[in-house]
Amino acid sequence: MSSHKRSAGLLLFRSVDGGPGFEVFIGHMGGPFWAGREAAAWSVPKGEYEPEEDPEAAARREFEEEFGHPAPDGTWVPLGESRQSGGKTVVVWAVEADADPARAEPGTFTMEWPRGSGVQQEFPEIDRFAWCAPEEAMERLVAGQRVFVDRLREHVRGDPADRV
Repeated sequence: MSSHKRSAGLLLFRSVDGGPGFEVFIGHMGGPFWAGREAAAWSVPKGEYEPEEDPEAAARREFEEEFGHPAPDGTWVPLGESRQSGGKTVVVWAVEADADPARAEPGTFTMEWPRGSGVQQEFPEIDRFAWCAPEEAMERLVAGQRVFVDRLREHVRGDPADRV
């Protein structure tokens, strides 16, 4: 059995009139390591899954864990995989849907903080969500996930008959 880590995620997008054409829904990573950072500190809602688990089911589960509400209905557009600098492979789908960032009820994780203190603290997995134009998302997202915005751009620019 491989120790290679894999994550699956769901990138929501919505059409915008008179603007860049569309926006994406991303989340700022929670916890002390990301506090005070904006650039390269945001992520597609995603999480790890086991080799025997269906990646789409994992993406759906992780969206609900991180946003606190079920993944919206819609046609899932495969955006493929990307290997991040840490070696993890991330697979992402896009769904055209709307979500209200103010309704987020993120899941939490526990870690020792400050490090070496013996004190366990709880932090949100994602501490806030936002809709961003593709250019803004490219600055905010961790480097290994920016490719998904490019791939979504290609999809959105494609033949309107291809969009469901």
